[in-house]
Amino acid sequence: MFENKSISIGKAAKMLGCSVVTLRRWEKLGKLISIFRTFGNHRRYNIHDIIKILNKNKQKTICYSRVSSHDQKKDLLVQNEKLIKFAQENNYQNIESIMDLGSGLNYKKKGLNNLINMILNKEISHLIINHKERLLRFRSELLFKICAFHNIEVIIVENKIKDFNQDLTESVIEIMTVFCAKLYGSRSHKNKKQLSQ
Repeated sequence: MFENKSISIGKAAKMLGCSVVTLRRWEKLGKLISIFRTFGNHRRYNIHDIIKILNKNKQKTICYSRVSSHDQKKDLLVQNEKLIKFAQENNYQNIESIMDLGSGLNYKKKGLNNLINMILNKEISHLIINHKERLLRFRSELLFKICAFHNIEVIIVENKIKDFNQDLTESVIEIMTVFCAKLYGSRSHKNKKQLSQ
């Protein structure tokens, strides 16, 4: 339908909901370049370039926050509010929150899986997290690489380099917490089974 179709600057501005002056400024910034000029020196834009920008404008900015346990729910709300405030102050558009409750070693969390689906479906333009361990305890770089492949910008609000000993201690505690939960969960299941017999 739109194959090789070019449109005038006026029609492009109308489609994008902005002024002709804005489009001229975008051309200087390299955001939207006209494909050619007429003999009268009027700009012509590729309809596919306009559609790409429209689709990009529909994409969401996701603020992803996570805590490990139920007794940290208050911290989860504080973390989420902080990320939303950061997104608003930096003029990000279509801001939405995903809040997760569970270990950074758990890859089955509902929020994390929703986030991955949104990344793969190209629904996101920006992902904002407090620090990378909030996403996953290990191998968060893999998810960052997938984001980069889909042109999703990852913003880490507190990109502090942790002390090695502190980082190692936190990782060991998280591993032990998950191990203990599985061990006691397994024992509890066995005990319930024995009692029911």
